Amino acid sequence: MNRLKNKVVLITGAGRGIGRACALAAAKEGADIVISDVEKNIEDVPYDLSSSLQLEKTETDCRNFGASVLKIFADVTKIEEISAMIQEVMDRFGRIDVLINNAGIGAPAGKATHEHTEKEWKVLINVNLSGPWRMIKMVAPIMINQNCGSIINIASTAGLLGYKHFVGYVASKHGVIGLTKSAALDYALNNVRVNAICPGPVFDDEDVDGSMTKVVADSLGIQLGEQEEIDLQSVAMGTVVSPNDVADAAVWLGSDESLRVTGSSITVDAGYSIK
Repeated sequence: MNRLKNKVVLITGAGRGIGRACALAAAKEGADIVISDVEKNIEDVPYDLSSSLQLEKTETDCRNFGASVLKIFADVTKIEEISAMIQEVMDRFGRIDVLINNAGIGAPAGKATHEHTEKEWKVLINVNLSGPWRMIKMVAPIMINQNCGSIINIASTAGLLGYKHFVGYVASKHGVIGLTKSAALDYALNNVRVNAICPGPVFDDEDVDGSMTKVVADSLGIQLGEQEEIDLQSVAMGTVVSPNDVADAAVWLGSDESLRVTGSSITVDAGYSIK
């Protein structure tokens, strides 16, 4: 406990799933929490994104652990919204110690590379790759000035491997790995660490309103139970990953226990990527 005490942790995509799990884990570890999500749907994304009620639920749950919480609705595809958010964070807390770049989308998907429209390609890159870059662009100068900080990009095993019929997602997550490595080099002498977490198949935990397995199933035109069985068979350990497993890794990367870790891509995938 208290591994993140006196640290300000900013999490994007905190309304549900891995983002909410990261927020709750950070709150349990004594951090001051900034939670952000988009609140509205984005054109060309074929499923509902996080709602205001879901982000409010994250806020309530974090407060129940005694955390000081700042909730901000912001779209990572809009640099002006990010800028306003960062200003609000600095006005409230005066620093940012940990940035968890979690906001992302899993679709449009479910078809061959050449069948995607340019709009479908652009929205995946814009959210999943340019979004984390925009956040780093705005937060890195603060961390440089502090001479400390930890940036954690939530990538995917899709950043390490190819997935059939998920070209935009795979390309964007490979990009996140490259972003992580280059940014780590850029800020190493400023004591600002940049790492990525690569989750494998993550089950849709109802406690955090998880939904990504359903997004995958819908994209492929199969039932949720079928996708869950595919995921279960694909992992070496015989069990898929919990959002809390990812959150535990994020807490470690945000804490002083990982002070000499930068530029790394840590798989939390129950052995998916070693098979």
